[in-house]
Amino acid sequence: MGNIVVTEFISLDGIVEDPGGAEAGAPADWTAFDRGVEGDQLKMAELEAADVQLLGRVTYEGYAAAWPSIADEAGFGEKMNGMPKYVVSRTLRDPTWNNTSVLSGDPVAQITALKDKVARDILVSGSSQLVHLLAANDLVDQYNLMIFPVLLGSGRKLFPDTRFAVPTRFTATTVKQVGDVLWVVLERDRSKR
Repeated sequence: MGNIVVTEFISLDGIVEDPGGAEAGAPADWTAFDRGVEGDQLKMAELEAADVQLLGRVTYEGYAAAWPSIADEAGFGEKMNGMPKYVVSRTLRDPTWNNTSVLSGDPVAQITALKDKVARDILVSGSSQLVHLLAANDLVDQYNLMIFPVLLGSGRKLFPDTRFAVPTRFTATTVKQVGDVLWVVLERDRSKR
């Protein structure tokens, strides 16, 4: 059974708006801090540990517009472009990014079935509405948070209200400084799955 791993760039005040500033009201490139070589290695390791990506439509459209033209020595672009991707959407019909399937039915049932089908991690990046749905239905197994030293003041939050607060069954298993940012991993107590 696969684990759903939510990975987010997040501000000190819990905002996860588009790091590049494309969403209305998000400041441009609020993640322009050095995350160091170790931060890049952590991001690559989480991608390598995943069998598939699970994305919301808005994040998918941004990624599909950018990633096909990205090539890098580390192989991040090759992995992003080559791995299977599942998009939760009621409106997307013809995905253009290779290896993409659309989950257009009951998202909770389809994501639960995907968890049963996948052996390793299911990586969810960005996709805040999808993350809210996953959290509300107790489907998240791990949060990987790269916390940037900035206060944005407003915008879409990872946990928008107390209903989505990280439950006590999650514990911080890793907290480390990488460059100018913090890397925090919150894992579900596997005995309470």
